[in-house]
Amino acid sequence: MLRSIARWLWLLWCWLELSVFTLALYALSWLPRAFTGNYYHNLSRTWCKYLVRALGIDLRLHQKNRKPLPDQYILISNHPSALEDFAIPALFDIYPLGKQGVRQWYFIGRISDRAQSIFVKRDDPESRHAALEKLIEYAKSGRNLAIFPEGGCKGRRIYEKFQTGAFDVSIQTGVPVLPVFLHYEEQERFEWHEPHTLLHKFWHYMTAQNNHANYYVYDAISPNGFVDKDAFAEHVHGMYLEWQKRYLD
Repeated sequence: MLRSIARWLWLLWCWLELSVFTLALYALSWLPRAFTGNYYHNLSRTWCKYLVRALGIDLRLHQKNRKPLPDQYILISNHPSALEDFAIPALFDIYPLGKQGVRQWYFIGRISDRAQSIFVKRDDPESRHAALEKLIEYAKSGRNLAIFPEGGCKGRRIYEKFQTGAFDVSIQTGVPVLPVFLHYEEQERFEWHEPHTLLHKFWHYMTAQNNHANYYVYDAISPNGFVDKDAFAEHVHGMYLEWQKRYLD
């Protein structure tokens, strides 16, 4: 009982800290874009760390890679939950691709936009093309990217196929793909599905009996040797199916 009370008091303190930080970032987001450069991106990553802590998540990075991480990469991962939208930037210096709807989220959307995230409307061909061009531009400028190749939250199991955008950018720029496999031990509690909202999920995370979030990093994969983006995507999808057998089945 005392341990539970202490935990909730600690989370309350974390939420107070996060609230102050959020208001500060939100205020800074109204400055002209010329005044919210790389420092704002770095502050947004710190904000993500504060949020993960306030949600009571035990975020664990498992380095399964045998080789050092490359200087630049395109991070991909499975996407069973909403947590990875914040946990991945907390762990990796990346610029993520997100759905257009995120930009409309109060506070979070504006902060993400000013942190130079890229947004796409998935069912709009023109939006997808513009996002691809922006991703290539970012990659050529030396930035790390983060893309969910399942094309959204598809449940706790790997979706039947991967979208090819991340692999297209990799082939066009020569930047390797860095695969990260996500495993939430209390899968049902973390999984995003209708009609959940973001606030629903935040409460689910905070009240989970098992709060362990395991992020497994594997060796980066060079685009060299793949005939096209489809072959590249199919190869990596097969790797994720093997990791699914290892960690989830």
